[in-house]
Amino acid sequence: MYRGKRVSRAAALGGALLLLAGCASSGPTPYPRAHPSAAAAAPASLPRPDHVVVAIFENEGETEVDGAAGAPYLSSLAAAGASLSDSHGIAHPSQPNYVALFSGSPQGVADDSCPRDLGARPNLASQLTDAGFRFAGFAEGMPRDGFAGCSSADGAYRRKHNPLPDFSNVPPSANRTYRHFPADYSTLPTVSFVIPDMCHDMHDCPVSAGDGWAAGNLSGYARWAQAHNSLLIVTFDEDTGTPANRIPTILSGPMVRTTRSAQPIDHYSVLRTVEDMYGLAPLGEAASARPITGVWKR
Repeated sequence: MYRGKRVSRAAALGGALLLLAGCASSGPTPYPRAHPSAAAAAPASLPRPDHVVVAIFENEGETEVDGAAGAPYLSSLAAAGASLSDSHGIAHPSQPNYVALFSGSPQGVADDSCPRDLGARPNLASQLTDAGFRFAGFAEGMPRDGFAGCSSADGAYRRKHNPLPDFSNVPPSANRTYRHFPADYSTLPTVSFVIPDMCHDMHDCPVSAGDGWAAGNLSGYARWAQAHNSLLIVTFDEDTGTPANRIPTILSGPMVRTTRSAQPIDHYSVLRTVEDMYGLAPLGEAASARPITGVWKR
């Protein structure tokens, strides 16, 4: 959950979180599900981008980023693309959200402890690879490609924010450092996860630090994507610890309408959307999630 950056705000939420903890059994603290439990058929109108980059930031609520003074770049991205104003993380603390976004379930992960060994359970990387597509993760601050340790020496990288090493069917070659994010965006895999370090993801530093990093590191791809049938998804793992767990999620690309959507979504909806784009069977809870609709150009 939140560490260090907003002690006073976390303290203010303490009473509510204690009440939740008292009512909950062991496991990640859930939020009320945003989508129906019945399986939803994939709409035929979803686009198939040549590339999708999913950039995952940390621990901010929707109103603390979209339209906030400290986030001019991400706010401009939202204003020009699609902002999902009713988007949610699936749990507190951080790690279950990353695992769920990647595999359709928290896989029993209820905290931030490391290492996790989740074996060869199906996940987005294995799905894409099996279907002839490519996947890679790019983690800032990770000491080297294929690193399976829990932290870099300086603590800037933490494995709890990178689910790839938890799964034995994701090859180390797919788990890359961010310095290998290509300058030639046409060489990107079909789908990529981008994981900023503990400062640039807004976990340990202010929103403005993460927004500045996004402007310097994602804007080039975002501009290129507009002319190359590609998509940028910016989302967050969780909010500041509230029961609603409402987070920013922003879509940018030539197939995206300029809109502010009130469709209720969560990490499973994002996973389902990417899976449907490439004709993949939805994993776990993604099977009962509705893909993101109403934001795509016809």
